[in-house]
Amino acid sequence: QVQLVESGGGLVQPGGSLRLSCVASGYPVTLLTMKWYRQVPGKGREWVAFISPSGDVTNYADSVKGRFTVSRDNRKKTLYLQMDSLKPEDTAVYYCNTQDSWGQGTQVTVSS
Repeated sequence: QVQLVESGGGLVQPGGSLRLSCVASGYPVTLLTMKWYRQVPGKGREWVAFISPSGDVTNYADSVKGRFTVSRDNRKKTLYLQMDSLKPEDTAVYYCNTQDSWGQGTQVTVSS
């Protein structure tokens, strides 16, 4: 099973940027598609972004398209989510995922 650890969350003003990281261990990550999800209290987990094993294919939820960029560094076994032009509605706990594995999440709060 893959172990995932997210970091990089925090408090940012509307219009600001954050970069989330997710370090993977326990499995050859070069073989794995990876995803970002987010969740707000009282709601289900929402898919945010997808990246193929080699990183050449990405896809985004409509709510973040054009503002968020997913990338990966397989040598570092790390997944990234660059979040720009952040909005208050982006406030959530962000999780990385692959197969059945989830990280512990990192809180992102967008507020003035």
